[in-house]
Amino acid sequence: MTNRLVTVDEIRAAAARLAEIAVKTPLVKAAFPGLSGYGTEKEIRLKAEGLQPMGAFKIRGAANKILQMTPEELRRGVITYSSGNHAQAVAWAARAVGAKAVIVMPSNAPAIKRAGTLALGAEVVDVGVASSERLAKAEELIGKHGYVMAPPYDDEQIIAGQATCGSK
Repeated sequence: MTNRLVTVDEIRAAAARLAEIAVKTPLVKAAFPGLSGYGTEKEIRLKAEGLQPMGAFKIRGAANKILQMTPEELRRGVITYSSGNHAQAVAWAARAVGAKAVIVMPSNAPAIKRAGTLALGAEVVDVGVASSERLAKAEELIGKHGYVMAPPYDDEQIIAGQATCGSK
């Protein structure tokens, strides 16, 4: 778990690292008819991160983390615990650098997320539905196989990568 704020310099370095990976996504004006009746006349814009490879901003954090791993760490393989977008992002980024990806998913993960993760070449390990079960299984597998964790949150490299959505 991270105990410090990610710096602007770390976010800028992540943006440079992701320049050839993350799509420059537009801000699109939100269409909210009658919004003025809810107390605001302000224009609202949304970042279209669904245009990223595999359809979510999570590619930014996963790729930033995995691109900073050493060759020895990549040889050991990458593991995470996730039920969806982060799972696919880790699978995508690991495949891009030729590393094994192991994803611990809950048994009730959406079928489309599971299929997408498998299609990206990851090994999926099923556990129960509790988040704590996913983390415990990932830690067990790290102890057994030496995988390197790419957590879905609370990691400076993940946070810095995801923060790049504000820079491009």
